[in-house]
Amino acid sequence: MSVAGLVLAGGRSTRMGSDKAMIILGDRTLLARAVARLEPQVDELSVSSNLLQVEAAGVPVIADATPSFEGPLAGIQAGLQWAQSRGHSALASVAVDSPFFPETLVRQLRKGDPARIQVARSIGRVHPVFALWPVTALEPLSNFLVRAETRKVMTFLDEFGFDGVDFPTEAFDPFFNVNTPDDLAEAERISRLIGS
Repeated sequence: MSVAGLVLAGGRSTRMGSDKAMIILGDRTLLARAVARLEPQVDELSVSSNLLQVEAAGVPVIADATPSFEGPLAGIQAGLQWAQSRGHSALASVAVDSPFFPETLVRQLRKGDPARIQVARSIGRVHPVFALWPVTALEPLSNFLVRAETRKVMTFLDEFGFDGVDFPTEAFDPFFNVNTPDDLAEAERISRLIGS
């Protein structure tokens, strides 16, 4: 299985008041951290964003194929189109605002049925954008975006079918995400704790 990687960095970040991808945690942006964490796990990497106008950390930036579709599903759709065009059989997606996602994420997700979407789960909670998507999901996803009244990732996952893959939490939830200044302070604490 050839796996492409996609960092979802297209959110408006209204609660942070600035482009979340460019927020500094320690000595690096959240985007640089996500790229560095995902790149060793995949065969090729890109960033999904309608905001970043230049290459991000040397990685190509992919805009949504259909700008009217807002949210992560539009980014995943564009990522699947890109992955398919590059000859990959699957796409691993991560969110830019979760700086501590597992370094074994893709390896663990690859253990599941390659015909189904494999989705990360911790403490019984599903993290729908941390997933391994077969490129065969592209057509059903595109159809869903055209006809659906909602663009919620979980709604599509429930319709297409997915398997949850559990990850340990130990000292903290590796899928902790930065949405507010308080979250950023907590991320700084975790970063110091793990020396990352």
